[in-house]
Amino acid sequence: MRIELGAPVDCRDGEGGDVADVVIDPRTRTVTHLVVAPHHRHSLARLVPIDDIDPDPDWHRLTLRCSVAELRRYPFVEEQAFVRLSEPIDLEEGWDVGIEHVLALPYMSAECDSTGANDGAVIAFDRIPKDEVEIRRSSNVTSSDGHHLGDVDGFVLDDEDHVTHVVLQHGHLWGKRDVAIPIGLVARTRNDNVLLSVTRQDVGRLPEIRVRRPR
Repeated sequence: MRIELGAPVDCRDGEGGDVADVVIDPRTRTVTHLVVAPHHRHSLARLVPIDDIDPDPDWHRLTLRCSVAELRRYPFVEEQAFVRLSEPIDLEEGWDVGIEHVLALPYMSAECDSTGANDGAVIAFDRIPKDEVEIRRSSNVTSSDGHHLGDVDGFVLDDEDHVTHVVLQHGHLWGKRDVAIPIGLVARTRNDNVLLSVTRQDVGRLPEIRVRRPR
C-alpha cells in the first residue's frame, strides 16, 4: 500500500478529509495511525488507526471503513497548552507529544522574571501514542553528511503495515524529482525528521519514481 501525504480520504458515505500526517512506531518501522483532517483545518484532525483503512489499489485516494459520523468519534489530535519553556508538556500516561509549534511567544507581564520576560508560551501540539513519532509532508529528510535533501512525500507499506520505502520529493523548485528511499537506508526517524545513513550523493543515484499527486 502506498500512502501519499496530502491525499484525499473517503469514508463509506462521503469525504473524510486529507492525510495530514502519519504516525510511526520507530522501533518496528510500522505505520500505526493516520492523522486525517479537513482541508487546511488541522485543529479538527482525528487520529485514525491504520487498521481502519480499506486497502485500495487506487492509492492516491484512501478509503476508511467507517462513516463520516464514525470518523468524528475518533480522538482529536491537536491540543493546546500554556507551558514554561524550561519544562516539558505534561500528558497522561500512554501518550506523547508529536509535532508542535508555538502559538504565542513569551510576553511582558507583572509576573516577569529577573530578565524582564515571562518564560511561558502557548503551544499547539499533536497528541500521539507513547514512544511513537509523527511525520508530515514538510518533514525534513537529512543525509548522513548533513544536507537537507527535501521533504517527505509519502510511504510505501507492505501487507503488515511495515514501511518499505520513504518517498522523497528531492531537488530544487526548478528541478524536483521523486525518489523512493529503501527503509534500510534510514538511520533514525524522529518527530518531523528522517535521518538517512547515506550521503546526498548516494541518494542522487537512486532511481526516480513517478508520483501522481492529489489535487
